[in-house]
Amino acid sequence: MKHFYIYFILFLSAFVAFGNRQPNIILIIADDAGYGDFGFQGSQIIKTPHLDQLAAGGVVCSQAYVTAAVCGPSRAGILTGRYQQRFGYEENNVPGYMSFSALEGDEMGLPLQETTMADYLKAEGYTTALIGKWHQGNADKYHPLNRGFDYFFGFRGGARTYYRLDTLSKGYNKEDRLERGMSQFEVNPAYLTDVFVDDAIEFIEDQHKNPFFLMLSFNAVHTPLMAKEEDLALFPELEGKRREYAAMTLAMDLACGRLFHQLKALNLEEETLIVFTSDNGGPSDTNASNNYPLSGTKANHLEGGIRVPMVFSWPSKLQAGVYDQPVSTLDYLPTFLKLAGGKPEELKQLDGVNLLPYFKGETQQPPHEILFWKKECRAAVRKGEWKLLRYPDRPAELYDLSKDIGEQQDLALQYPDLVRSLYKDLFEWEKELERPLWQLQRKYEAKAMERMDAYRKPVAN
Repeated sequence: MKHFYIYFILFLSAFVAFGNRQPNIILIIADDAGYGDFGFQGSQIIKTPHLDQLAAGGVVCSQAYVTAAVCGPSRAGILTGRYQQRFGYEENNVPGYMSFSALEGDEMGLPLQETTMADYLKAEGYTTALIGKWHQGNADKYHPLNRGFDYFFGFRGGARTYYRLDTLSKGYNKEDRLERGMSQFEVNPAYLTDVFVDDAIEFIEDQHKNPFFLMLSFNAVHTPLMAKEEDLALFPELEGKRREYAAMTLAMDLACGRLFHQLKALNLEEETLIVFTSDNGGPSDTNASNNYPLSGTKANHLEGGIRVPMVFSWPSKLQAGVYDQPVSTLDYLPTFLKLAGGKPEELKQLDGVNLLPYFKGETQQPPHEILFWKKECRAAVRKGEWKLLRYPDRPAELYDLSKDIGEQQDLALQYPDLVRSLYKDLFEWEKELERPLWQLQRKYEAKAMERMDAYRKPVAN
């Protein structure tokens, strides 16, 4: 009987400890996905059954924003919980596209003085992993294993083929080699989206007894457009780029489904927060994505460039529904850190907030009174329902997003005092920022304006 009580106490202690365990956190980032290209976002064409199921059981953020309309800066904001312009990461870091800058080539990366999401969570006892695309600097000093991640399997660059890549491949770039850990290079044996999820599942199986943070950073559905034949066959009604894109999106969804299934098999569903989003709006001209009902595309500050799908799923803690206030990918870091047992409220350098009290209805105030975007002379500010767009080649525009989500009716001439006030808000923020550490050649700014003009009106699926 004495031994029975000892075993019972040990069992009870273990049960209580598990019940109070820090939750696992999985952040899934799609690359260049269209706002309207998911079933849970209203698409009748693109098939995303597993992500739709995730959304049905989670919190869908209807007004979710990234901090930049292109990949590199957006991911820097995600990783730091800070506007990336505060530390000079304003432009995409793509070697060969730069003007004369303070940093060039492999030296363009997330500044080393910045603390990452992985740094914070590792300090709270989490095992941290990045699987997939990095795009935060090619030099070893910027490597994920030097930025808070315990495990890395992916590539350092911004885009690459979905199939075999080696030194004989067309368009070969050394930063796009598949890498395990530090400088252990491999050739992917299968379609890259599947390879990344296979590795993510192995990581979870290895770490499931301890709290983990997994950043599953897809390069899907970024170009080059490459789909599997079995997925293409499911979209006979589509043609060309749109068909390739639809099949690639489905492949990503099916891969996520395998990951979700394994979480369930390991009884981790109730112990895991899953967040799904995209790093910026879809570039409709290059990958045939669709941002409906938004206007604009990747690389501009219309809603189609900066508003993204976002789902928070945690069945045991979050009630399913739609959250309608503006939120930001800046909010990931403080939300995750609070769940891990940290104190993000004491980190005054953060621009994001812990979203859980807002999702749970503990506060009715919006998480953000004001949000900002900037790239060279172009900028945007959203305050309440009003959004101001500043351009280098034309007068500013003003939109009421509560009535005009597609940004079709410019109200700047009707509300000059509001335009002036928002200009001042924008400049007060800009005074806090660092100068860009690198800049793109000016011709790419011109191309961004041309892309915006070409996609000023939403196009339904």
